[in-house]
Amino acid sequence: MKNSVIFGLLIGVLSLVWLFVMRSTGYNLSDSKASPIEYVSVLIPLIGLYFGVKNFRDGELKGQMGFFEALIQSFKILLVGGALAVFAGIVFINWGSPETGDVTFQSFSGRIFGALLVGVIMAIGVSLLLTTRSNKVD
Repeated sequence: MKNSVIFGLLIGVLSLVWLFVMRSTGYNLSDSKASPIEYVSVLIPLIGLYFGVKNFRDGELKGQMGFFEALIQSFKILLVGGALAVFAGIVFINWGSPETGDVTFQSFSGRIFGALLVGVIMAIGVSLLLTTRSNKVD
């Protein structure tokens, strides 16, 4: 559990920093279109998941990890990181643009749902990539 909290916090803190960096560059959340700079933020959970699951495999499991072990660890990391990222988003909405709160909240909730789907796809991909033990059913 320690590994998932550490790497989940890393993802959450980097997401918080990324939100405020984007705000300082003139990013507007009330637009319904995603800007190209938003797509760079996909790298934050991808890198956090990869190194978190790899650290779990090499450290706690001594290099032998099945697919479901990796998938469960990925979801634990995403749960911690996602909770912190949603909290950061709420702070961003309330602090960044309180006058357009409803529009911003609707836009942000759609982006969070998209991030959830991307996170699940990344978790499956990272788990497949880092699995070292295959379980054959004969």
